[in-house]
Amino acid sequence: MEQQTLPSLSSFTCDWTYDVFLSFRGTDTRNNFTGNLYNYLQHQRGIQTFIDDEQIQKGDEITPTLLKAIKESRIFIAIFSPNYASSTFCLTELVNILECSKLQGRLFLPVFYDVNPSHIRNITGTYAEAFAKHEARFGDEKEKVQKWKDALHQAANMSGWHFKPGSIPEHKFIKMIVKEVSIKINRVPLHVANNPVGLESRMLEVTSLLGLESGERVNMVGIYGIGGIGKSTTARAVHNLIADQFEGVCFLADIREREIHHGLVQLQETLLSEILGEKDIKVGDVSKGISIIKRRLQRKKVLLILDDVDKEKQLQALVGEHDWFGSGSKIIITTRDKDLLATHGIVKVYEVKQLENEKALDLFSWHAFKNKNIDPGYVNIAKRAVSYCHGLPLALEVTGSQLFGKSLSVWKSSLDKYAGVLRKDIHEILKVSYDDLEEDVKGIFLDIACFFNSYDIGYVKEILYHHGFHVEGGIEELTDKCLLKIDVNGRVRMHDLIRDMGREIVRQESPLEPGRRSRLWFSDDIVHVLEENKGTDTIEVIIVDLQKDRKVNWCGDAFGKMKNLRILIIRNAQFSRGPQILPDSLRVLDWCGYQSSSLPSEFNPKNLAVFHTLSSLNFEGCKFVIEVPSLSSVPNLGALCLDDCSSLIRIHDSVGFLDKLVSLSAQDCTQLESLVPSINLPSLVTLDLSGCSRLESFPEVVGVMENIKDVYLDHTSIKQLPSTIGNLVGLQRLGFPSENEEKVNPKVFANAMCVYNKYGKSFLNVYSSSSNNCSNDVIEVCSPLENDRGKNLVTDEVETTMFSYRDGRTKLELQDILPNIIQQLGADATKVQEDDAVPNLVPWKTFETAAEEETKA
Repeated sequence: MEQQTLPSLSSFTCDWTYDVFLSFRGTDTRNNFTGNLYNYLQHQRGIQTFIDDEQIQKGDEITPTLLKAIKESRIFIAIFSPNYASSTFCLTELVNILECSKLQGRLFLPVFYDVNPSHIRNITGTYAEAFAKHEARFGDEKEKVQKWKDALHQAANMSGWHFKPGSIPEHKFIKMIVKEVSIKINRVPLHVANNPVGLESRMLEVTSLLGLESGERVNMVGIYGIGGIGKSTTARAVHNLIADQFEGVCFLADIREREIHHGLVQLQETLLSEILGEKDIKVGDVSKGISIIKRRLQRKKVLLILDDVDKEKQLQALVGEHDWFGSGSKIIITTRDKDLLATHGIVKVYEVKQLENEKALDLFSWHAFKNKNIDPGYVNIAKRAVSYCHGLPLALEVTGSQLFGKSLSVWKSSLDKYAGVLRKDIHEILKVSYDDLEEDVKGIFLDIACFFNSYDIGYVKEILYHHGFHVEGGIEELTDKCLLKIDVNGRVRMHDLIRDMGREIVRQESPLEPGRRSRLWFSDDIVHVLEENKGTDTIEVIIVDLQKDRKVNWCGDAFGKMKNLRILIIRNAQFSRGPQILPDSLRVLDWCGYQSSSLPSEFNPKNLAVFHTLSSLNFEGCKFVIEVPSLSSVPNLGALCLDDCSSLIRIHDSVGFLDKLVSLSAQDCTQLESLVPSINLPSLVTLDLSGCSRLESFPEVVGVMENIKDVYLDHTSIKQLPSTIGNLVGLQRLGFPSENEEKVNPKVFANAMCVYNKYGKSFLNVYSSSSNNCSNDVIEVCSPLENDRGKNLVTDEVETTMFSYRDGRTKLELQDILPNIIQQLGADATKVQEDDAVPNLVPWKTFETAAEEETKA
């Protein structure tokens, strides 16, 4: 695959030495047509024109001087005369010109002087004679000869002028060429950037999408990205690179603002005037403007750039369909909204991304030091400044310019300030995208900016749903507008300056008093509001994550004023006392290390989980919780975590009847002696009571629980499971205590026969000590290391034991089935087939080793 060359700096900064480069066969036209054309361009019209001095040519090769002139020229004019192909120098020069024209976007204009373009295209006549000599001379360099032929073929297919001496006066023909050249060079190049760092690769990507080599198609290309990332700069650079190749050119800047202040009609009139070169064009209204654009431009090859588009109606009024423009036309649209491009059917899109560290440092240096070299004493702080800007060109330019010429101490104080408050000029540019959002989506954006950047998208959606937002559509809109991304790991990613813009919006809700803002995330603000009791009904979300040695000294009433507080998440904080009041408006309460013995007596959590299906109460590590009160008013509670509540002694009976509860965990609640008397938890998947060392009884299961998968009772004091344990029909894992040496005799369903314990073994030991003391519906499970006779089942020979049927009709010796069971516990776990002869035996599930289970987990 041919590797593309990056455009040179002069390609988009318009730093040309020559306006025109003339390529010709000296013996044919130097002293007549070409000489006269040069004189008219250079001396009469002042157009800087390069014509090679005969002293520059040395043999067949292109000299460095001539190659430099080619690279520094804006327009190439090749005069093909009858003997042009006889010069290998002319052919090599043509190859270099066409390569430069293609890669650097320069205009190539052929003049067919006293020769038919078809003779050149097909290598006939004098061109065939010339190539017969070349092939004889360069027999071993066929590739070189083929390049010459390809270059001639390419040039002969381009639009140009055909002149037959005597057909019209030569001076008139020359004036036609000069007029066309004058139109091209009189187009004012757009200012790109004072220091165009990192533009080359961006231009290459966009021009590749445009398909400049295809003159038959109308291509529309979208450039999208966040504000200040360089979309318009990239578009202006591409304009300067390729504009000369088109009959008409128009760059419509700031369309979003211009539509607001002047309307679409004026935009249509400007478009037509610039492309057609006519003043005072009037279209009347948008519908008429559409008709006029299509009628006047459908046969013109145009370059049209629409900058900062934000509405579909703008595209419909200015570039509605491909057939509005002539073959080879190229349309470029810049926008912050990727979805807008898709809506208009634009599939070729380019996302402008932040600058890499090296390029970012270069751009910053040009503005902060006015050169690429950094003062040695400023190296570290310059890197800090670049880190603050996070590859955003706008921020790099603004910050660098503001710090130029300042002392090191001013740099430090300025960057400290920027870390807390986004610069106003950067903020206003970035805020444009936020202002266009609907109110619901604005709320989603602010929540993510303040709290959830880099969080898992599943968790973010859950919390946003709690807040009352329409999550899916909002996330999609924010993604389309380049305000956030979802990375390959499913995490929300927001550019740091976009995040800071969102936080600044919230800060400006009340610059001096944080208690009057909608969201609190900054530690100092939160401590101030709680300790000074400055809360108001404006606050909707508080997420607390304090340093470990920081303590909130408060009266406990601060939440009482927060009548609209929906989300309260306390991840890390110490309080002088527990809360005396919690607002009933709460939809999420997640307080790690809750230190009161109970929730406030007047707290009515009626709104928890109203707007979602998986709500949670997390009291993990709350050492002072003694009792869990009634949760009957929280019917949608999906998860209850009481892990490590070492003072907990009572759980209200209502916890046993929460229809939506999926997870109930009370690990290491060492004072808890009883869970609840009975349970009917149809949604429950996991019940974890491991480490509850005083827990002696398991609740009666009063309803069928089909969703239950895991029950962990290890390190408890439970000796007997109730007969209703059979209602746990979905049970797959049972973690049971194995600390006691004596045999334990819990009743379990046959599909829960895989036992896990502190020994890390998973050998199954199913037995009956005798036919007399085993009831007919019992399967007994004990420690896998020893049975009641002291035999080690891992090393000793497996003894003959009995398996009791539920109806007691028959007994089956396990010497027939136990080896098969043990085999199933090996690395290749497979299902034990149900024996047709014993229909009352509950179907066996797959047995797996503990190691395999851990791997799965």
